Amino acid sequence: MFRPLSIFIGTRYTRAKRRNRFVSFISMTSMIGLALGVLAMIVVLSVMNGFQREMSSRILGMVPHATIVGVKPIDDWQPVAAAAMKNPEVTAAVPFTEMEGMLSYKGSMQPIQISGIDPAQEGKVSIVAQHIVQGRLDALKPGEFGVVIGEITARRFRLNVGDKLTLIVPEISSAPGGITPRMQRLNVVGVFKVGAELDGSMGLIHVADAAEMQHWQPNQVQSVRLAVKDLYAAPKVSSDIAASLGADFKADDWTHTQGSLFSAMKMEKTMIGLLLLMIVAVAAFNIIATLIMVVNDKGADIAILRTIGATPRQIMAIFMVQGTVIGIVGTLIGGVLGVIAALNVSALVGWLERVSGQHIFSSDVYFVSNLPSELQGGDVALICTAGFVLSFLATLYPAWRAAKVEPATALRYS
Repeated sequence: MFRPLSIFIGTRYTRAKRRNRFVSFISMTSMIGLALGVLAMIVVLSVMNGFQREMSSRILGMVPHATIVGVKPIDDWQPVAAAAMKNPEVTAAVPFTEMEGMLSYKGSMQPIQISGIDPAQEGKVSIVAQHIVQGRLDALKPGEFGVVIGEITARRFRLNVGDKLTLIVPEISSAPGGITPRMQRLNVVGVFKVGAELDGSMGLIHVADAAEMQHWQPNQVQSVRLAVKDLYAAPKVSSDIAASLGADFKADDWTHTQGSLFSAMKMEKTMIGLLLLMIVAVAAFNIIATLIMVVNDKGADIAILRTIGATPRQIMAIFMVQGTVIGIVGTLIGGVLGVIAALNVSALVGWLERVSGQHIFSSDVYFVSNLPSELQGGDVALICTAGFVLSFLATLYPAWRAAKVEPATALRYS
């Protein structure tokens, strides 16, 4: 089989046993270092993808993807929902009212964001019904002023189903201060746990009770909550729907309330990826030291090749092939091991917890009580490509130096 001279000799140098064992050792460590760097980068980015997926599914499964808010209380939300459902990106539209206030229980207080919902329809836009740990969501009845609170709030106040607490909401009035507090006694009918900060900052009441607390008619709501297919299209979808409904409506979406969190998560992934890329770069540029030693060791061989007619370009290509083979093998080994590790890291952590008897991610401390992992093909391709490119760039200087070797000088001192 025909092979170019540079590829034939370069791959032969890679396979051959060198007289200098130290050079062989350095070559092997370069390959191992590159493999470990690629493996670490794939595993860490997969774990970060997993955490981002968990946080997205939990937080964005609870907060509205988008809302169509009325400038005044909406008397009849059904036509607004029907108009929203005409957009192909919208999967559900339900009534929604939101308030902010303080919860008070036996002298302790905490801020709370109260969402007025229709329990019968909430499952279309929220995952809360799947995460009820005490009581029932459908126990929210109009006029009974029941509340479903998060697990952190229940633990902080030591509340159980059936306990009563007080909700304090600000109310605009003609008093000198302009705002007076309004208190409403609430009965705990359920506790949810989604494993996110919302467990300590969110509560649910019936939408009719929310209207009564706002001094509205029982059928009036603040907005219509939408669920959309593509979360990142929510701003455009909601603004288009609000524009079609007229000046009496405005749009809001999750990027206004949770956008900073997900921007921070994206920035964190980018920065950690860059730091890990430095590890890959250090391992890749170890190839420079390896090839320089090989060039010094193969000085006589280079001189003989030049004497029998090999051009400087062919000599340069020989060592570029050798270094690139080291880089490709190291990157492929790291890529394969990284994919295997990323797919099994959750099971591995679970096994370590069972063997050691210690919870690495305790649910009492962390919102996510396991180590999630989501392997993305784009990340693997990008990491492996970076490894290949850095390995190739690392061969240029040693190969150029080999091409500059003078045959007479090399033979004289060999």
